[in-house]
Amino acid sequence: MTETQIAWREFLAGVKGELPILVGVIPFGMIYGILALGAGLKPTEAQAMSAIVFAGSAQFMLVQMVSGATPALVMVLTGFVINLRHALYSASVAPYLGHLRAPWKALLAYLLTDEAYAVTITHYNKGGDDEVEFKHWYFLGAGLALWTSWQISSAVGIFLGTRVPPEWSLDFTLALTFIALVIPALEDRASVFAAVAAGATSILAFGLPYKLGLLTAALVGIIVGLWGEER
Repeated sequence: MTETQIAWREFLAGVKGELPILVGVIPFGMIYGILALGAGLKPTEAQAMSAIVFAGSAQFMLVQMVSGATPALVMVLTGFVINLRHALYSASVAPYLGHLRAPWKALLAYLLTDEAYAVTITHYNKGGDDEVEFKHWYFLGAGLALWTSWQISSAVGIFLGTRVPPEWSLDFTLALTFIALVIPALEDRASVFAAVAAGATSILAFGLPYKLGLLTAALVGIIVGLWGEER
């Protein structure tokens, strides 16, 4: 089998590995598009956020902060805190990508998301494979499958959002989205401690100006989660 055939096989395997996850990703993309317009973003701005930020949880949070006229600096800091976990993902896959050139690393870094990381690191951790130098094509396939579905579902949500009457008030779907994301992740005491601490802090700090309560809750949740892991 030629190198091109191996690379293509890995790419298609990455797409196939990501497909089951897309069933849950697509509805979130559509909800984001609707909420983005409800927050006052223009259709082009909402789609640009999906293309540039490309991080579902951060996008949902930023949309909420836009609707509350939060200062840009607070939004940037909040997005940074929310996406800190990507640094851990990067450290995890870095040993497998050291042989790649800078353009490859930049592309894969852009495509690194929770869902793409989950299937890719599992593929890398499979033993007995002498073709590890081609597995970055698997990463590319998984990442592009997710990126494409997110852009399309966001566009569909934006299209529908222009046709949803304002009196429907779909803001409540944001809270439901985060509940759906958080509950399955509470797999140990540390994560439960973090969630409870962040939730309680968000309530207590609700009255802080500039939506600083969100940033405070995120920081408290991280600190308590780390403390829980130490214990």
